[in-house]
Amino acid sequence: MICQRTLKALTRAVGVGLHSGQKVELTLRPAAPDTGIVFRRIDLPSPVDIPAVTASVCDTRMATTISVGGNPGAPKVQTIEHLMSACCGLGLDNLYVDITADEVPILDGSAASFVFLLQSAGIEIQSAPKRFLRVKKPVEIREGEGRGLKWARLEPYHGYRLHFEIDFAHPAVDATGQRVSFDLGSGQYRRDIARARTFGFTKDVEMMRSRGLSLGGSMDNAIVVDDYRVLNAEGLRYDDEFVKHKILDAMGDLYVAGHPMLATYSAFRSGHALNSKLLHALYADATAWEIVTFDDARLAPEGFADLAPAW
Repeated sequence: MICQRTLKALTRAVGVGLHSGQKVELTLRPAAPDTGIVFRRIDLPSPVDIPAVTASVCDTRMATTISVGGNPGAPKVQTIEHLMSACCGLGLDNLYVDITADEVPILDGSAASFVFLLQSAGIEIQSAPKRFLRVKKPVEIREGEGRGLKWARLEPYHGYRLHFEIDFAHPAVDATGQRVSFDLGSGQYRRDIARARTFGFTKDVEMMRSRGLSLGGSMDNAIVVDDYRVLNAEGLRYDDEFVKHKILDAMGDLYVAGHPMLATYSAFRSGHALNSKLLHALYADATAWEIVTFDDARLAPEGFADLAPAW
């Protein structure tokens, strides 16, 4: 049987929020089967639990934000996508995330630090079947046209693979890989995807900071690009780091489906908002998906039965 997973022990991290600039402490704790991933605001007078599910998403501008019942005025947690991507990449189903502010710390701007934290705590196999969200027919969201076109699509696939293409029309980005494909069953999430950092353009920084955003951003936790080049002294971690970070984000955005997915995800110039719309469109069509388990691990997609260090 393919079983659910949680942590063996708790682990902690301290950092700053990318947009808020606030210091925040994070404690990742084991959770019982069928709990899902639940963020807990422990800085409030009474702790508030916010499950990381599609119905909780309340904002997708610049990041994925969840709140109680998806209510924008309720307690919230911002910028969950990198931690959620790490949970997806490691196959974690159940986790409590205690947090002392309203934004997950950015750490180094990728998912690598979260992968390290989770693996350091150890991964526990639980005696409950892992529930997969299997896509049964194509679902697509398209917006814009011409140079403004962007789209995202889910299609049936016995496994989980992602294809992404970017088009920023920027010399520094155009000089790198523009498209990437990744199959989770390869067991290479940590090596191939997790280290890809978030990125930003200097021309946007002043505008964002005037709106109270990116207050915690720096070259320690993001790739910074001016009109012509990457400004980070160490350069890029991957030749195609920009598009790989979009894959990383998409994995985190889609993990708020509440279950690991069996599907092919393909996208062109997508982002947090379009990924969220795609999940809503999927759930709106009851004939497009089903929940499945694998009592016989041999029937699961290749690689999904192994407790690989970075799966």
